[in-house]
Amino acid sequence: MSAKAPEPSAKDAPKPKGKGKLIVIILAVLVLAGGGGGGWFIMNKKNHAAEQDEAVAAAPAHAAAPTYMALENLVVNLADGERFAQIGITLELDSEKTSEKVKVLQPSIRSKILMLVSQRTAEELLKRDGKEKLATDIANEVSGALGYEVEDGEPAAKPAKPAKATKVAEADAEDEEPPVRKKKKKKALPPSPVHGVLFSAFIVQ
Repeated sequence: MSAKAPEPSAKDAPKPKGKGKLIVIILAVLVLAGGGGGGWFIMNKKNHAAEQDEAVAAAPAHAAAPTYMALENLVVNLADGERFAQIGITLELDSEKTSEKVKVLQPSIRSKILMLVSQRTAEELLKRDGKEKLATDIANEVSGALGYEVEDGEPAAKPAKPAKATKVAEADAEDEEPPVRKKKKKKALPPSPVHGVLFSAFIVQ
């Protein structure tokens, strides 16, 4: 009686190669996907930060808040007789430093303003444009007291014409070409620290 061959056990059975390869491929895909996602997240974060920096750089700087300084009320006799004006003035300045300078120079500044107002008439000061002109003149006076030049709004004086001109002189003048005059460039003046003049009270009696 011949002996039967031993049956192969499950341990001795060959393992399928396809499953192992599939697992390796899935793991590789997951690693690549994770790396790509992490790289995208880092790059997106950097781009967002750069956009924020550009927005901050492009934003305009906020201008410094103005400083207001109130002067004591003025009572001034006007140029048209017995009329007088009671005026409250507040200066709009660029900084506290300028305000301190105005305090030191206040007697001189008040005197200049009194002179300005005393040259006006009641009719001038009762009109809006008269008040605006006075505010501009006060700002110029305060700027001058602080050492800042202001532009002169008066037109330049025209050259005087000769009383008589002979016919010969007129003929020569017609033949000659007028000389070309070079315009002088205006010197750029530094900005005044006086930004405005406000009236807190304005009574004309």
